Amino acid sequence: MDFRISEKMETILAMVNEFVDNELIPLEGEMLHGSSEALAEAVADKQRKVREMGLWAPNHPEEFGGIGLSLLEHGLLTEALGKTPLGFTVFGTQAPDAGNIEILHKFGTDEQKERWMRPLVEGEIRSCFSMTEPGMPGSNPVMMDTVARKDGDDYVINGQKWFTSSADGAAFAIVMAVTDPDAPPYRRASMIIVPTDTPGFEVVRNISVMGHSGSGHASHAEVMYQSVRVPQSNLLGDEGGGFVIAQERLGPGRIHHCMRWLGIAQRAFEMMCDRANERPIAEDGSTLADRQIIQHYVAECHAEIMGARLMTLRSAWLIDQLGAPAVRDDIAAIKFTVANVMLKVVDRAIQVHGALGVTDDTILSYWYRHERAARIYDGADEVHKTSLGRRLLRARKG
Repeated sequence: MDFRISEKMETILAMVNEFVDNELIPLEGEMLHGSSEALAEAVADKQRKVREMGLWAPNHPEEFGGIGLSLLEHGLLTEALGKTPLGFTVFGTQAPDAGNIEILHKFGTDEQKERWMRPLVEGEIRSCFSMTEPGMPGSNPVMMDTVARKDGDDYVINGQKWFTSSADGAAFAIVMAVTDPDAPPYRRASMIIVPTDTPGFEVVRNISVMGHSGSGHASHAEVMYQSVRVPQSNLLGDEGGGFVIAQERLGPGRIHHCMRWLGIAQRAFEMMCDRANERPIAEDGSTLADRQIIQHYVAECHAEIMGARLMTLRSAWLIDQLGAPAVRDDIAAIKFTVANVMLKVVDRAIQVHGALGVTDDTILSYWYRHERAARIYDGADEVHKTSLGRRLLRARKG
């Protein structure tokens, strides 16, 4: 097993880390406390600099301007960008656009790639991914109420979705809908491209998450599809292939999630260490770092980050070698392991910061709010643990 990377990739990572530290982390105050207009201007300026550096959308296909990274390299880049909430947007690799680009590249027609994928890669438009439904369990994707009925050369779509991330301001959605209710469970649904200006597509609201509704890219919407009519040529891949495409999106996507969480964990860890070293607790000059309990926090978090990182890099390397289906046990294991490590480190960092940790004077409370969902989306912890445990036990039975 070889985690070595090329000199070119080492240079790219060094450039990205330096840019994140010097250009983006200082912008977090504007993100937390400034106006949305001022932040948008600042982000646009940083995006211009990234383009000038030749690092715009580095994870995307080479023929569309990317660098053509392996999944292992992509994971390392994701970790570097994950140290700040601004990283992915500034470098043009933000979700859900990145995942939509991946499936458009693999399953889209030439026309779909030119109309939707190219401007998405170039940052001219945004997109959203519309799968989760409020009335159905996300842990069982074969249960779906949204229906796409054929009418002449069109599909007519009716249904309700929510947590359609970034729908606010998106140019198009990729929606999962039942196209054949009588087919076997995993062949019932398809993915269809829906321009958001199509009559009947309605963003009902941006859902408030722990008191914050967000806007634009940083939002999760409830969406209604009310007799939305689109041509059948907007079908992505084969009819009935929606679940196959979803798995193609979610397998490598979990590597991206886990490496982003590791970026968050590492930054929170560094903040915890800095706070412990700097915070005086007595007149003799002693600091939090002199207390054994803090030393235990630091040692445990360091070891757990290191272990989670090695697990994730191993999974990425195996996917590059064998493909995602052959590595499903590893993918399930990292999903719940890394999410919990990240949340533990953020919580410990807040504890070490004391009252400061729960304010918006640092980025920690932002992560505490927005990353709690890591144990829920893309399969709740309990679902991954159950499926993994069941497979492992069956394997021992022979």
